[in-house]
Amino acid sequence: MCNLYSHTSNRQAILDFVRDVALVAPEVGNLAPQTGIFPDYAAPIVRNTPEGRELAMVRWGLPSSQKALFDAASRRADKLREKGKPVDFDTLLKMEPDSGTTNVRNIMTANGRWNQHWNRWMGIENRCVVPFTSFSEFDNTIDENGKKKGDTWFAFNESRPLAFFAGIWVKDWTSVRKVRTGPETIDLYGFLTCEPNDVVGSIHMKAMPVILTTPAEVEMWLTAPKEEAVSLQRPLPDEVLKIVGLGNKTDPTAPGKE
Repeated sequence: MCNLYSHTSNRQAILDFVRDVALVAPEVGNLAPQTGIFPDYAAPIVRNTPEGRELAMVRWGLPSSQKALFDAASRRADKLREKGKPVDFDTLLKMEPDSGTTNVRNIMTANGRWNQHWNRWMGIENRCVVPFTSFSEFDNTIDENGKKKGDTWFAFNESRPLAFFAGIWVKDWTSVRKVRTGPETIDLYGFLTCEPNDVVGSIHMKAMPVILTTPAEVEMWLTAPKEEAVSLQRPLPDEVLKIVGLGNKTDPTAPGKE
């Protein structure tokens, strides 16, 4: 699961890579580098909208399933009951925090059908691409000092060239992201994952992000029917990605990169 990545490219590089971007949201500004993007942070995406493709800043973490929220609220209710406190389950469920689902893996069920939760957002109108220059997977193995090795950063090479995750986005979703802020209505995004290649799998065996490396792949993800677009949910060849950093929660701009 990828829960940390960076984007240190620039606004113009994104516009040059993705075709026909018609709109740039005001909050994008000059698009300052983000050396550590964590869940629920706002980060740039290029999304399909009724007015055309738009470069916008959107919060990371798609809505979790109703089952996940129901199960979480049920656990909280059980703990309250154990303490002898009254429980209004409907209110508890309504206020259950949902920090969001960052990675989308199972867009198809085991029997080959579309996953009901994700299928409603697999149409072209909810597709987006997420620019990045490196991403991290956490290495739980222990080093010679008895400490976990920590975040391992992957990129195409030391210069961290621009690429994109295949993403989906949701408009005006109302949920409780954090208890202290209460209900919010915001736009959200996440990106697909797939089986890892050997490079990423040596650190994280479960998954890696779905990465688009060419303008043609970006165009296919943004325009193709979902039955065709899902063919992009595949790992990159082993030789494409390299480990470029270790042990840091941020991946700064590579030396000499503007």
